[in-house]
Amino acid sequence: VQLQASGGGLVQAGGSLRLSCATSGRTFSSYAMGWFRQAPGKEREFVAAISRVTSTYYADSVKGRFTVSRDNAKNTVYLQMNNLKPEDTAVYYCAAGLDGLGKEYDYWGQGTLVTVSS
Repeated sequence: VQLQASGGGLVQAGGSLRLSCATSGRTFSSYAMGWFRQAPGKEREFVAAISRVTSTYYADSVKGRFTVSRDNAKNTVYLQMNNLKPEDTAVYYCAAGLDGLGKEYDYWGQGTLVTVSS
């Protein structure tokens, strides 16, 4: 399974970005897909996830601002990020969990950088 994240960039506070993660594999619909981020000098943290049955989960810090979704026909998961804040600045990674539930993640993408200016 290979994952390719894209869509990062520089945005002003209050702006929006949509990240995409294109995934190889014939059974994408059975995977749970997650988004994580790592800010400079900090540990990687969970952001959002969507299970194989499209249950969604969010970190408290992004609830109400970020939306995770998936398009199984395109083998792609998205992260719509609205009302971005400087503290959202990080490298964002997508990950695939073969259990379908999002409890564990088996494959990781290379990351895409999001920079939010104040």
